[in-house]
Amino acid sequence: MRLKVIVDNNTIIDEYYWGEPGVCYYIEDGEEAFLFDVGYSDLFIKNATAMNIDLNKINTLVLSHGHDDHTRGLKSLLDIKRKQPFHIIAHPDALNYKEYNGLKISIPFTRTELAESCQLKLTRTPVKVTENITFLGEIPRVIDFEKAEPIGKQQVGDELTDDYLLDDSALVYQGEAGIFIITGCSHSGICNIIEYAKAVTGDQRVRGVIGGFHLFEVNDRVVQTIDYFKNHQIEQIYPCHCTTFAVKAAIHSHIPVGEVGVGLELYW
Repeated sequence: MRLKVIVDNNTIIDEYYWGEPGVCYYIEDGEEAFLFDVGYSDLFIKNATAMNIDLNKINTLVLSHGHDDHTRGLKSLLDIKRKQPFHIIAHPDALNYKEYNGLKISIPFTRTELAESCQLKLTRTPVKVTENITFLGEIPRVIDFEKAEPIGKQQVGDELTDDYLLDDSALVYQGEAGIFIITGCSHSGICNIIEYAKAVTGDQRVRGVIGGFHLFEVNDRVVQTIDYFKNHQIEQIYPCHCTTFAVKAAIHSHIPVGEVGVGLELYW
């Protein structure tokens, strides 16, 4: 598998691309390629062009969840003229209207609008994206120190209800040496995600993880997360996007973390 970071909050030193608060990864598995999230703007198109990634050859998009820093790039993506519609894989709630303190933070299209231009695969259960990569669907919240907390509101039917981000999902790659997890924001809890990835694949050998961990302060949760990483002997850790420097430094004091930014390329 090959992963190329197209959008992140940071850029890799001496890689002359652009960054923004968002996520977009270009992922290859053999002959198959797809995008995981599309960032906040058209920046992913500019970076992909600079990286010689032909977006016209990509037919599949996987959404980690429905927040606009991962989905707003759809406005630009769907402007690209193409012969066949995009195939979008996501949790059903990822297409709900979402807001925070009255500000819209959701995907820029309604479910109906997207269905008119794309083929939607909305699932709460795991589904294969490629031969070796699985979209996890709805993540069970089983880790006691990763209790779910609402972030803003989402529209369910005619009501605005607390949004516990049940649509927050991730990818797992299963190779001969074990599994590697790819996250967007980890609202579900990075340890919850890893536990479910192990259950879905039946493989306990966690080689590494990349993505946003949604951790901002060095508190008890971060301490317990570090202990989890150590106990599971996870050697390749690439925290980014919604993970602060303080948290990265705390993890790095126990387990070396990899630097992430636009332009990073990883192989497994």
